[in-house]
Amino acid sequence: MPEINTLDGRPTTLEQLRDGKAALVVNVASRCGLTPQYTALEELQQKYGSRGFTVVGVPCNQFGDQEPGSAEEIQTFCSTTYGVSFPMTEKVDVNGPGRHPLYQALTETPDDTGEAGDVQWNFEKFLLSADGRVVARFRPMTTPDDPKVIAAIEAQLNA
Repeated sequence: MPEINTLDGRPTTLEQLRDGKAALVVNVASRCGLTPQYTALEELQQKYGSRGFTVVGVPCNQFGDQEPGSAEEIQTFCSTTYGVSFPMTEKVDVNGPGRHPLYQALTETPDDTGEAGDVQWNFEKFLLSADGRVVARFRPMTTPDDPKVIAAIEAQLNA
């Protein structure tokens, strides 16, 4: 997987952020109707973090200008409003000609209806196995605590 910076500007890769763990990679936004999904994402991090799992938040401002803030503003919002403890990357494009290479790879994975391609909106979720393979894709309206998401995470942790 390609390089990406952390929210505080340090170069890294998804592999380093995952650190050998299964991961739920989610494009996030602070001013979206789906922003309360941060609560369930943090609950997943707390519940499964010690079992070899992490959430990775990827801020994106492509949908309705709903993540307009600076890296510092995003970090402050996430930590003070939702107590986010999982790793966050820099703000990137997930669609279009400026699509980050990470999302060029992720969007090749189809969802449960067989549809691959562009991210539909904020809070689209990609589940990666501990070895880095994309094993599931969940569209934005599927909440992080949906039984389908929980079952898929637990399947990776028990694999």
